[in-house]
Amino acid sequence: LTLLLVAIVVLQLVVQYALNYWSRDFFDAFGRRDGSAVWTETLIFVPLVAASVALAILSVWARMATQRRWREWLSGHLIDRWLTDGHYMAPEFDAGKRQSPEYRIAEDARVATEVPVDLAFGLLTAVLTALVFIDVLWRIGGPLAIDAFGMSFVLPAYLVIAAIVYSVTLTTGMLIIAGRLPRAVEGKNQAEAELRSMASRLRPSDEGPRSVRLTGAQQRGLRTVLHKVIHRWRDLARQLMRFTLLSHANLLIAPAIGWILCAPNYLRGTMSLGEAAQASAAFVAVQTALNWVVGNYQHLAEWTASVNRVSSLLITWDRIDTAQ
Repeated sequence: LTLLLVAIVVLQLVVQYALNYWSRDFFDAFGRRDGSAVWTETLIFVPLVAASVALAILSVWARMATQRRWREWLSGHLIDRWLTDGHYMAPEFDAGKRQSPEYRIAEDARVATEVPVDLAFGLLTAVLTALVFIDVLWRIGGPLAIDAFGMSFVLPAYLVIAAIVYSVTLTTGMLIIAGRLPRAVEGKNQAEAELRSMASRLRPSDEGPRSVRLTGAQQRGLRTVLHKVIHRWRDLARQLMRFTLLSHANLLIAPAIGWILCAPNYLRGTMSLGEAAQASAAFVAVQTALNWVVGNYQHLAEWTASVNRVSSLLITWDRIDTAQ
């Protein structure tokens, strides 16, 4: 499955590379008002789209099959540990925090095995995309002649430099503005687990005595945990709003910046319309690849939180075994 995923990434990159050159030929034909060439490029576009769609479908199957097998192993391991040596009878508290092993086995184990497959797939795609399309930007963009303040100088590979500077700026801004997102996700998940755990303990067992009404302490405890969930949810909303500020702005700005950067050479006649379209698409591909951390920051936060919670559960069981 891993080898299949790598092969899919490479094939998708080949198709994306072909589409990038197709956009150059199509827009050049469009600019020349060459109807025959436009129709020919339209026919070429159909198999490229079909190949891209087929690879996308295959990648979904391969990623979910990998996730399914990994989760089956991890969940089975956690269940075996939980049911061994009376761990399921152990207190749910560790360092003042409610463990909620049921939630961690069911939900956190899912996130801990589901997200890293997607992240690894995306990271490999980002690295290969950046390498390939930086070369495209280097060759098509060429140098930029700048005349300012009575001085003239040439900036080589200016599109590559602009893509790197833009990506570094965006990533740095994300880490500064939404740096608390991982902690907010973990806090919200912990509070949700506590609420589920407390609510499940209020339900009477089949063997135990049944009480018609809850005690005042039980009601206050449940409402306190609910208030904690709402507070953590509000904190998460603030962090997501900051994350959206940069991510959505980047989604709108990046394509426009690509065209703006190509405008000087296009207006001078050193770059054709097709080359401008190709370079603009390559700029978006490169900055998207370089901003992989920005695009996946929320998923990284969710994964980190779940991994920490599963790990702390295993550490607690290790401490119980050592004490025994």
